[in-house]
Amino acid sequence: MKRIFLFVLTNLAVVLVLGVVANLLGVNRFLTANGLNLGALLGFALIMGFGGAFISLLMSKWIAKMSSGVRVITQPANADEAWIVETVRKFADQSGIGMPEVGIFEGDPNAFATGAFRDSALVAVSTGLLQNMTHEEVEAVIAHEVAHIANGDMVTMTLIQGVMNTFVVFISRVVGYAVDSFLRKNDESNSGPGIGYFVTTIVMDILLGFVAAIIVAWFSRQREFRADASAAKLMGRKQPMINALARLGGVHTAELPKSMAAMGIAGGIGQLFSTHPPIEDRIAALQNNAV
Repeated sequence: MKRIFLFVLTNLAVVLVLGVVANLLGVNRFLTANGLNLGALLGFALIMGFGGAFISLLMSKWIAKMSSGVRVITQPANADEAWIVETVRKFADQSGIGMPEVGIFEGDPNAFATGAFRDSALVAVSTGLLQNMTHEEVEAVIAHEVAHIANGDMVTMTLIQGVMNTFVVFISRVVGYAVDSFLRKNDESNSGPGIGYFVTTIVMDILLGFVAAIIVAWFSRQREFRADASAAKLMGRKQPMINALARLGGVHTAELPKSMAAMGIAGGIGQLFSTHPPIEDRIAALQNNAV
């Protein structure tokens, strides 16, 4: 299935590329010239970890447009498009953020918000969402996506991903150094890390990257409850959001490209990798929430 969130895999790819470049530039030789330099390695891991996360964040809006085929509404072509733009504008003004770009993409019911900055984000809704929901339900979904932007969820998730990346880079290189030292313990001409180090770090980057993805997905699930509650406040009542979730729970929802799944309205299917809680849990939380 496609829905195992694109942001994490894009981030993983960026970190791997940065790691290969660091190997080619000989950074690892500096870190292990006279035994493993843990202080220098931690600094290297921080740069790599947060660098990868922020590069992914800066690329997020462009990737969203390309991978989902989002058509940005620059000039509304009909009454529905004009209504969508004005609805986003209304909630953006209520939330005190800059007007996001507004787009439409082909597909089953879903929507997402993405972008590096609160005042220049993107909100996109699918054609299936517009065709299968009432205006009030679509309005609630748009409020949910604007709430993600207003709550700073993209940056929050990036910071969490950066912390996870830092641990991945640090631990993978410590393990790589240990494996390489074991394999070359009788090599008197040891002048730096060998093939065992490079192979181990790449394998560990991938394996630990998926463990990090599970942790990031858990944080994402907690953040969805907050966006639902914020959407209810923007709407002035919670029933439209409850109705929208109930309708999403009864239809086939679009599978967003992985980087936007964490910002989409509909949930994933894996327990560990799912970026959204079950629809039933979200509805129950809203019903118990005083708006």
